[in-house]
Amino acid sequence: MPVLARAHAITCSPRCRQRRSRAHRAVPAELRGRDRWVRRSADKVPLRAGTGRPASSTDPATWASHTEAAHSPHGTGLGYVLADGDGTVVLDLDHCLDGGRLAPWAAEILAACPLTYTEVSPSGTGLHIWGRGRLTRGRRIRRDDGAAIEAYSTGRYIALGHRYHQAPLHLADLTEVLDALL
Repeated sequence: MPVLARAHAITCSPRCRQRRSRAHRAVPAELRGRDRWVRRSADKVPLRAGTGRPASSTDPATWASHTEAAHSPHGTGLGYVLADGDGTVVLDLDHCLDGGRLAPWAAEILAACPLTYTEVSPSGTGLHIWGRGRLTRGRRIRRDDGAAIEAYSTGRYIALGHRYHQAPLHLADLTEVLDALL
């Protein structure tokens, strides 16, 4: 960022500002319409959009609208809080991308899923598969083939990355995939 830039500037140029704005629209409207948004720090700590202080994945008073969170100067990115009642689930496939190549176990899971919003995690090495479904509690699955899978629907927040290829901007029902995995 230029030395003479304003101290409160979020982006370095109009081009960066436009790219940032477009990235925030590349999230399903179903999620954007809910007040379950937080900011995140570089080390994935959830932050309040208004103050930059720590947010909680279980306290709605610390969450914000998508618009407020997207325009907040705090932190380095967005996060979405998974909470009871809305039926949103996320499959978090850890360490499944290497140089853009998808691990065979992750490719199998992705192929079994209906077309649904999928994103690359902030680290660039994992995938978040977003959908609708129900889980009674979060799960972590480790398999002999190297699979590292987490499934969550409540009490967690997901640090948003960027849209995977041309993933659709809607959430599909993942019930059958969850049943098979769990």
